[in-house]
Amino acid sequence: MDDVSSIVCRPLSIVQTMPPLNPQFWSEVLLQTLTLFVLLIGLFGLLVPVFPGLLIMWLAMLFYALVENSLGRMAWIDWALFALITVLMLVGNVIDNIIIARRMRGQSIPWGSIALAFLAGLIASIFFTPLIGLIASPLTLFGVEVLRLHDRRLAFTSAKTYMIAWGWSFAAVFGIGVLMIIFWLLWAWG
Repeated sequence: MDDVSSIVCRPLSIVQTMPPLNPQFWSEVLLQTLTLFVLLIGLFGLLVPVFPGLLIMWLAMLFYALVENSLGRMAWIDWALFALITVLMLVGNVIDNIIIARRMRGQSIPWGSIALAFLAGLIASIFFTPLIGLIASPLTLFGVEVLRLHDRRLAFTSAKTYMIAWGWSFAAVFGIGVLMIIFWLLWAWG
């Protein structure tokens, strides 16, 4: 008899561990999944030099905050985390521009060459892939600098400076993006 009762009880324990059939639960799971998906797109989009990854991440979190607030699920700690995320996004965007501009201007690369390199990276990323955009930016800078300087070595130094500046900028901004996701996870799952 004990064997029969244990068999009968097992399906009940399995049913008790299944996710709830509550639509609110599944809508929250969907919202969090979509938000996390956009956050990851923004984070890995930072590989493209002019892609506004931190802004896209912040906009996804703003949308999440507005939906959660409309459902009455935003406590003061949630708003505090969102404010911290906002500060991180602003600092990340400023740091990104400062690192690249300081290193490139320190090499006396004119703003016009920098702008053309950024534009080429953006257009190539939109019409091809982010990897092509990543390659297009320094190649465009190299080409523009060859035309300006009439010296391949100096032009190569300019393109190399751009890639080093972008690398440092990417490391800083990617770290800030990871922090933003961590704080969002604390907010969404806390």
